[in-house]
Amino acid sequence: MSTPTHIRNFCIIAHIDHGKSTLADRMLQGTGVMHERNAREQTLDNMDLERERGITIKASAVSVEHEYKGETYELNFIDTPGHVDFHYEVSRALAACEGAVLVVDATQGVEAQTVANLYKAVDANLELIPVINKIDLPSAQPEERAMQVEEVLGLDAADCIMTSAKTGVGVAELLDAICARFPEPQGNPDAPLQALIFDAIYDDYRGVVVYFRMMNGRMKKGDRILMMGAQRTYQVTELGKFRPEMTPTTEAFEAGDVGYMVAAIKTLEDVNIGDTITLDTARCDEPLPGYEEPAPMVYCDFYPSGDTQFDELRDAIARLHVNDASYTYEPTNSEALGSGFRCGFLGMLHMDIIQERLEREGNVSIVQTAPTVTYEIKIVGKGGDTEVIQITNPAELPDMSKVKDIREPIVAAEIITPTSSIGDIMKLCEQRRGVYKSQKFLADDRQILEYDLPLAEIIYDFFDKLKSITSGYGTMDYHVTGFNSDNLVKMDVLVNGNPVEALSLIVHRSKAEFRGRHLLKRLKEQIDRHLFEIPLQAAIGGKIIARETIKSVGKNVTAKCYGGDVSRKRKLLEKQKKGKERMKKVGSVDIPQEAFMSVLDTGE
Repeated sequence: MSTPTHIRNFCIIAHIDHGKSTLADRMLQGTGVMHERNAREQTLDNMDLERERGITIKASAVSVEHEYKGETYELNFIDTPGHVDFHYEVSRALAACEGAVLVVDATQGVEAQTVANLYKAVDANLELIPVINKIDLPSAQPEERAMQVEEVLGLDAADCIMTSAKTGVGVAELLDAICARFPEPQGNPDAPLQALIFDAIYDDYRGVVVYFRMMNGRMKKGDRILMMGAQRTYQVTELGKFRPEMTPTTEAFEAGDVGYMVAAIKTLEDVNIGDTITLDTARCDEPLPGYEEPAPMVYCDFYPSGDTQFDELRDAIARLHVNDASYTYEPTNSEALGSGFRCGFLGMLHMDIIQERLEREGNVSIVQTAPTVTYEIKIVGKGGDTEVIQITNPAELPDMSKVKDIREPIVAAEIITPTSSIGDIMKLCEQRRGVYKSQKFLADDRQILEYDLPLAEIIYDFFDKLKSITSGYGTMDYHVTGFNSDNLVKMDVLVNGNPVEALSLIVHRSKAEFRGRHLLKRLKEQIDRHLFEIPLQAAIGGKIIARETIKSVGKNVTAKCYGGDVSRKRKLLEKQKKGKERMKKVGSVDIPQEAFMSVLDTGE
């Protein structure tokens, strides 16, 4: 094992699509770990989903060796996601490092997530190396972007390293700078063992495989360890490094090392991301600080469908939770859909990725309800006492006679946009009930807009609209600042006279009628015609505010009548009418999966 003075633990952070995964590939080639003949793009993006979408979803670790000034350094680096929905993965990676490589695209410059990740790295007291990537492109402006890094981020432009991950230019200089500029890990090898769990995966044959970073002490194969959070002990059966595949080693791990551990852990609940590992025989006094708990922003329900059973869905969700602790889940029940799980996510992309990973990795079939956000409800009790409760589903809203106030989550959004799109972006924010805060100049052609926006107004299509208005150049980062009271009401949707809770939503009263009409039009398109007429209604309390009707499937019952008295035809039509009335009372309406998602379309 390398001595702590020759170990460098760092991560790569950037805005989405600024080339950090490609840069990581070049660094692997530059250190000889990956040869060109067996190279593949996005080496650290192990999931098919990451390759298909061209994004990093999970933080991935790898250990490589690099020669610098005649000495061998061990570089442990973690490739992190760039999308705002995966900021929890970034915070976990930062806690396991001493330095961060901040990648900025030479063509696009500083983006919203670049700024957000920089603040996280500064808060974690990390040393930073700014990198200007994609300098080989014809539209690259490396010098201007370096000055932008100095003006906006406060990092010296002279410290920027110019690279092209595509051609490999500047990668050797970056590896040298990492050895020279990043600090060595702090930690005492002779102190009691303290190792931070920063990730884990479930293996059918080996149980839970734990990814950890050594903070203090030593650990070797055969040691009896204690998971401090779960208070469970295990015996280490395998220790190893990522090179970049899992490679077992017989050497002891010391403070500063990063690797993985197998200890025949079969109980998923025993491994908590952010937990501390210590020796059972020589325990440390207190656990490491770990991570702040992720706060889910978006909620929806997952129900088993097709051949999938509830138990299979529960096992798939529990296994995936070991690998991604940033989503929450709890059992729920619906009259229409049966038993399922209420899940909380960090954003819409996160929700989409979890659903797809469950279906692919867990081999389950899912029905998903429309996403909602958390609301705070102030209710008045019998004695006049007030109480504040939180709900994640409009169906949980108490009787409106007891509700004094409904508060919705508000986010502070930072939008970086070309100057030419400022007017349209402001119009979009005002349509979504945004409150203007400030406007700053980033460069001649780019500005930063700051708005306070209701989270419910931006979770669905706001980001798509932003990209459309700015021709793909606009970016956004946001964080929840608190809850605000407003004139909010619950809108119920009645299908064939029966309220469907999965379609109900909480809306601003001024938008209720517009949203109601638009929603019913969408439902009319989604729900198939039945043998009987189906009325669709939107209601606030007992007041109907919008209505659409799905016409019945027509059948020509008079086809067999040719000639003769017209009263025979009337008699048959009357009989058909009575039959349809009876069917309307007892007939059930099949609502497809797409109908539940139509709640999200605001029509704006």
